Amino acid sequence: MELIPGLPYDIARDCLIRVEYKQLATVVSICKSWKSETESPEFRRLRRAACTGQKLVVMVQARVNPDQASNIMKNGVSPVYRFALLEPDTGDWCELPPIPGFSNGLPLFCQVASAGSDLVVLGGLDPVTWEVSVSVFIFNFVSATWRRGADMPGVRRSFFGFASDFDRMVYVVGGHDGDKNALRSSMAYDTAKDEWLSLPDMARERDECKAIFRHGKLHVIGGYRTEMQGRFERTAEVFEIASWQWENVLDDLLEDAMCPKTCVCGSDGVLYMCRGGYVVALKGSTWQPVADLPADVSNIANVTAWQDKLGVIGTAGFREPYMAYVLDLKNYKWKKMETPQQYSGHVQSGCYLEI
Repeated sequence: MELIPGLPYDIARDCLIRVEYKQLATVVSICKSWKSETESPEFRRLRRAACTGQKLVVMVQARVNPDQASNIMKNGVSPVYRFALLEPDTGDWCELPPIPGFSNGLPLFCQVASAGSDLVVLGGLDPVTWEVSVSVFIFNFVSATWRRGADMPGVRRSFFGFASDFDRMVYVVGGHDGDKNALRSSMAYDTAKDEWLSLPDMARERDECKAIFRHGKLHVIGGYRTEMQGRFERTAEVFEIASWQWENVLDDLLEDAMCPKTCVCGSDGVLYMCRGGYVVALKGSTWQPVADLPADVSNIANVTAWQDKLGVIGTAGFREPYMAYVLDLKNYKWKKMETPQQYSGHVQSGCYLEI
C-alpha cells in the first residue's frame, strides 16, 4: 500500500505518525488509505513508541469569562462546565468541541476516562433539571467527532468510581441510587463494541469511591456505606479481569478515613495521593511524603499521572483561581503551568490521555 506517492511505506508512515493530534482529523479526511492507517491500533502504538504522541490532561472545568471572572469567583454565580485541555509538554490550553445538544453546559459531576484515542463521558446531573444522566458520549481525537454510546443500564447512579484500562474498556463501580443508597454493583463498557457487561457485586457498598486501573487489575478504593453517609472507609477491593472475580478486601489501605479522590496510580505502579499538604506515596504498607504541595494548589480538585509525572489542579482557597502544576516523580520538583484566566475555573473531574 502506497501512503505517499514516491515514498516507501515505512518512511511515509513515519511522516504520518509525526502529525500533531489537532491535525489528525484533516489527515483522516484526505484519503481512505490515510484514514485506515491513522485509525488503526498499530498507528497509536507506533506514535507512542516513537514518542511522537501528544500528552493531554482533559478537565471538566467551569467556563470563566475574563470580563466576569471576579463576579464568578467572589459572588458564586452558577458556573457552566465545558471540556478544557492542557498539553503539559507545551503548556498550551484549548477547549474541546461541545457535546451536541448540551447548550447549557456539561452534566454536573459527569465522569471522564480515556480509552485508546477516545474520551468517554458518562453520568452526572442535567444542569437544568438535575435529573441523573445515563447517557454515554465518546469523543474520538483522531476524527475530532462525538458519537453517542449505549446508555448505562440498571439504576441511575451518581458519584460512582470510574476507571479505564486505557485501551477499550471502562469500568463503573459503586456510587448511589436515587434514594441515596450506596451501591455494590459494578459494570464494564466496551467502547469498541458499544456493549455493557455486568461484573459481580463488590463485597461492600461504596459511595464516592475511587476506581484505578493498576497492574492489570481494577482497584476500588475507599467510599462509604449507606448508613455511614460521608464517613469514608480505609478499605479497598481488587477485581481480577482474567478470572472476572473480586479478590479479598484490602483492610486499611488508606491510613486515614478520607475521600480518596486524589488517589492515582503512577507509571511506576506506585499509588500516590495528596494529603495534609503533601504528595504521599504508598511504599510497602506505609504512605510516605515525597513532596510538599505548592501553597496555591493546597486545595486539590484533580490529580492525574503519566510517565513519571503527576499533574495537580487546585486552588489556594475558596473562590480563588485554579492553578496547574506538574511534579517530576524522578526528582520531586514542581513545574508551574501558566494558567490563562479563562482556564482558571473550578475543575470537577479529569483524566490523562495520550494521542
